[in-house]
Amino acid sequence: MRHVRRRTVRRATRLAAVGGLLLGGVMVTQAAMASETPATGTAAGGAAQSVASAGADLVKRLGTARTAGAWVDSEGRPVVAVTDEKSAAAVRAAGAEAKVVGHSMNELKSAAAALRSAPRVAGTAWVMDYKSNQVVVRGDRTVSASDWGRMTDVASGIGSFVRMERTEGAFTTRLNGAQPILSTGGRCSAGFNVTNGSNDFILTAGHCGPTGSNWFADNQGAQQVGQTVNSTFPGSDFSLVQYAGGKAGAGADIVAIGDGNGVRITGVGDAAVGQRVFRSGSTTGLRDGEVTGLDATVNYPEGTVSGLIETNVCAESGDSGGPMFSEGVALGITSGGSGDCTTGGTTFFQPVTKALAQLGVQLIVAAPSDAAQNGASPAPSEGAPQPSSSPTQAAVAPGSVTPGSTTPVTGGTGAVSLAARLTDPRNIGPGLLVIAGSLVALVATRYIRAEQDRKAYQRHYSATWG
Repeated sequence: MRHVRRRTVRRATRLAAVGGLLLGGVMVTQAAMASETPATGTAAGGAAQSVASAGADLVKRLGTARTAGAWVDSEGRPVVAVTDEKSAAAVRAAGAEAKVVGHSMNELKSAAAALRSAPRVAGTAWVMDYKSNQVVVRGDRTVSASDWGRMTDVASGIGSFVRMERTEGAFTTRLNGAQPILSTGGRCSAGFNVTNGSNDFILTAGHCGPTGSNWFADNQGAQQVGQTVNSTFPGSDFSLVQYAGGKAGAGADIVAIGDGNGVRITGVGDAAVGQRVFRSGSTTGLRDGEVTGLDATVNYPEGTVSGLIETNVCAESGDSGGPMFSEGVALGITSGGSGDCTTGGTTFFQPVTKALAQLGVQLIVAAPSDAAQNGASPAPSEGAPQPSSSPTQAAVAPGSVTPGSTTPVTGGTGAVSLAARLTDPRNIGPGLLVIAGSLVALVATRYIRAEQDRKAYQRHYSATWG
């Protein structure tokens, strides 16, 4: 055990040194105590976050002519793709891993630009695969043989570092138009709460509905939540829904993850390839996976969207607009993809940082007291809730990350739902005593409870938009 702890301390100290060297000389001093079991979202997580941003900082410093992206490997180390040994030496001297590749980021971007300038083919998508140093072009089942042949000819003209792949399913936005539960345009999921200082808004997907779309908290359309006041799709995929009452209310810093629980959002950041992430949606609840690519372009049937985050997290119709996050840090909002949560698939996300910058709003995050009480790193601000003004990098080692600090989700009354309390493992004993009258009653109650949970999750998700 002592050997394991010594290795953990050495590794954490080395990672902290990378973060300290590359982030303005600010050292993550807490990493020296990595032999202790860290709490969720505490210092050890902060060290890993600094490591991830270290790779991006090296790429920025060396330039796109000498690098071709960065990612987090399976052990949580930053890896930087470089085009020459001199750059590789600089990366290693900074404490990161270097991988010498044949094509620079400039070449990869040039290839992507050539693909964008070609005639548009719905059902295709491409992304820069940093690890293989290639641009990967995918075509779904809706792409005809002739269209795929033309795309292949374009790729061949660019170079051998453009790889062509066919994929099962179809690239679609995740709107469920058949069940307009939340919006006049169809059912979507809430993303994050944001503010401009005067009014609060819901940040969700742009394809969910154009400007003027009305949003409701119930499927009868009796409880209006707000109206879309700004929408961008295609090109990008984000929109703002202004609250009918002007304010988001209590729990604005929480995103629901099911079972009556939510995750407190403490900051906003950019995703990194290799990062473990979580997504929540009103159809499939909480799901997790890994970031597989950045700056992806998807040719949906409705139009082309660029600058997306590619992941292997699953999603289904109705999950559109839902939040993607890691360690309580907001990263993206669900745009679309292929596959489902039974067979798996690919899902693309609109980066939150880009949406906030273009809309001129700030993320509402947990107050320092709330974050500290729930074991999370507090946001650098005061009051409750607060907008986040400075990005926080949340890329950490795959397999060593959680969604963030969990807390009960509250509805409009400020109380945890009855269904959530009954399904809490701590209350299972009293619950069984109450319903132990007969086996039939037990089965019936469990069915009703499950149905209440499903409806309560969607109700809380749409009502609090947390």
